[in-house]
Amino acid sequence: MVEAVNTSGKKKTAVARATVTEGDGRVRVNSKPVEFVEPESARLKMTEPFRIVEDDLRADIEIDVDVEGGGYAGQADAVRTAIARGLVDWMNDAELRDAYMEFDRSLLVDDPRRKEAKKFGGPGARARYQKSYR
Repeated sequence: MVEAVNTSGKKKTAVARATVTEGDGRVRVNSKPVEFVEPESARLKMTEPFRIVEDDLRADIEIDVDVEGGGYAGQADAVRTAIARGLVDWMNDAELRDAYMEFDRSLLVDDPRRKEAKKFGGPGARARYQKSYR
């Protein structure tokens, strides 16, 4: 079997890099156990890939994720993508890949959407400054 698998996931400006190794079932995000991640909605999002996998598999591996950039929601999505890709690569299982794709495609595929650049003549990318004739 492979010694370690390195994967990554992206969402908006958040980038997560995961390392899957043989271990005792620990999942760490930025060196903290995933159980201590706040807010709860982000923690539930990060642990989604494990709801589809058997529990005995999780006990045999250790996942370390480093995530940076973005906010907590973007980071949570990036982490779940990195973890799901890591599990698929570690197990080398087409059935698990199909199960993830059927559940939610964004578990394995990065979200390519990014913020559009601001242009001149307005406060944002598309909006223009308002005119007043009074």
